Amino acid sequence: MSLAIETKSLTRLFDQFCAVDDVDLQVARGTLYGFLGPNGAGKSTTIKMLTGILAPTSGEISILGLNPWNPKEAIEIKKQIGVVPEDLALFDNLTAREYLTFVGRMYLMPRDTIRERSEELLSLLRLEDVEKKLTLEYSHGMKKKLALAAALLPNPDLLFLDEPFEGVDAVTSRVIRDLLANFVARGSTVFVTSHVLEIVERICTHVGIIANGELVEQTSLDDLRQGSSLEQRFLEKVGTTDEEQPNLSWLEGTPAVVPKVEASDTDRETGESVS
Repeated sequence: MSLAIETKSLTRLFDQFCAVDDVDLQVARGTLYGFLGPNGAGKSTTIKMLTGILAPTSGEISILGLNPWNPKEAIEIKKQIGVVPEDLALFDNLTAREYLTFVGRMYLMPRDTIRERSEELLSLLRLEDVEKKLTLEYSHGMKKKLALAAALLPNPDLLFLDEPFEGVDAVTSRVIRDLLANFVARGSTVFVTSHVLEIVERICTHVGIIANGELVEQTSLDDLRQGSSLEQRFLEKVGTTDEEQPNLSWLEGTPAVVPKVEASDTDRETGESVS
């Protein structure tokens, strides 16, 4: 099996806090891999290490068979990957088209190719009506779409997406799902984090679940479906069951009866509150 991503004992410490603990990932080429976990589990830290933004404390990483911490191999990796990071990292004072042109030139793409692909991406992601606005005027969802367009522009072999469905509308969500399915169908690989388990279960071929920095599950969706749903397995692995769900004290027991207050004639005329 040819691997797009492989880690061995990947660990990251922040002072005494272990954000990622001895993680062994195996992501085969041509798969859509969903990397799941509760908030603070270590998902974004892992992506930052895989994409060369953050150095691991210890352990090994292989991306497309190359070492991201070898200077020569790191440049080759960057030519072959696209990334939508957690913080998006856009330039506020550029328009969408200017930003895509900048990204294309960073990848040393021909200008004609940048222009043609930018046209398609802006149209597909419904950004053509706002392409002349500066990105600082964009909503969060629009910025997310522009970041995705930039990641897809160089036609990478491996795509890293940190919460791509957060803040986007239902129509765009469907477009992104179809894009990713086509991207994988041609043999490329997608590594995606998301809190929307329904979407992950619908589009992903494999999943990994991280909790408290540890990889607690790694399997194919086909194997997982033999015994349970993704939601059931996720809740089991992160240590949450239906019986453990808390409730608000004032929502327990018999609902309180709110007494009806009759307004006086003066209150009715003035419209003032009786409280």
